[in-house]
Amino acid sequence: MPKREAIAKGMNCLVIGYGSIGRRHASVLANLDYFVHVISKQDIKEYPCYKTVGEALGRKRFDYVVICNETADHYQSFQELNAHGYTGKILIEKPIFSEMPPAFPDYSDRVFVGYNLRFHPVLQKLYDICRHNDLYSFHVYAGQYLPSWRPGTDYPKSYSASRAKGGGVLNDLSHELDYVLWLVGNWVRVSATGGKFSSLEIDSADIFSLLLETERCPVTSVQLNYLDIPPRRDIIAHLKGMSVKADLIENTLEFNGKETRYDVDRNITYLLQHEAILNGDYAALCPYREGLHALELIKAAETASERRMWIERVNLKKS
Repeated sequence: MPKREAIAKGMNCLVIGYGSIGRRHASVLANLDYFVHVISKQDIKEYPCYKTVGEALGRKRFDYVVICNETADHYQSFQELNAHGYTGKILIEKPIFSEMPPAFPDYSDRVFVGYNLRFHPVLQKLYDICRHNDLYSFHVYAGQYLPSWRPGTDYPKSYSASRAKGGGVLNDLSHELDYVLWLVGNWVRVSATGGKFSSLEIDSADIFSLLLETERCPVTSVQLNYLDIPPRRDIIAHLKGMSVKADLIENTLEFNGKETRYDVDRNITYLLQHEAILNGDYAALCPYREGLHALELIKAAETASERRMWIERVNLKKS
């Protein structure tokens, strides 16, 4: 774990958006002794609150910004920060944007994407295993029942329920897509099927299934849904001479039948992610360019499902 003392105390942090994830980021950063400020349409009492990026940057100098409003608004907030001359570190919640940006400057030295599951101890161990052994297959299953996902939230009014706001399982559960690319290499080609099939009161996709070939694994599959009661988040990997099973709900890793259980605090992956950014320890972080790789895969999976065909990444990059 990075040394917390290395983080400069009393620095100013700006959290853009104050939904459930914004509140969590604000709380974690406050516990790291940051002065937290918020941009929100709501009237926030816990922290100094502004209504626009321009107002916030006009009133205060910020050392760190977290963009965690609705996915459809991420790119506008990012552009507003750039337009007002902000050049500090930024964390953009996942997925990075709702659409691929029109230009591709690389901000990877200071802009990161909120794929905090990379800091989960089970995935950290699995990273070491996958990076040092030949991979044959890698299978991911993640599902959670949307009506009970965020207690106190009217799920039909949530961003998850709305395609226009950036909802749908490919976006909501894109942690799985990111750690697949992180663990077994960038995608080479993908086929997919998915859409809105259940009786949930939403217009976004509630089920998606992807079959991929990646740079390091010939057979990779990802199953995502808004339907599982109780939640599931499982990984099965086959490597040379070994089988590995991971459960990110129970925090267990089974290696050739021998199980290890990890003690994982609810906020620890968020805390470790922030500490890594603030301490300049970028090894496990998702940089800007890799956030775009995950978004590229989301868009390719949607296209593959609509056209009922394989999408080759090399062809996509040429278009």
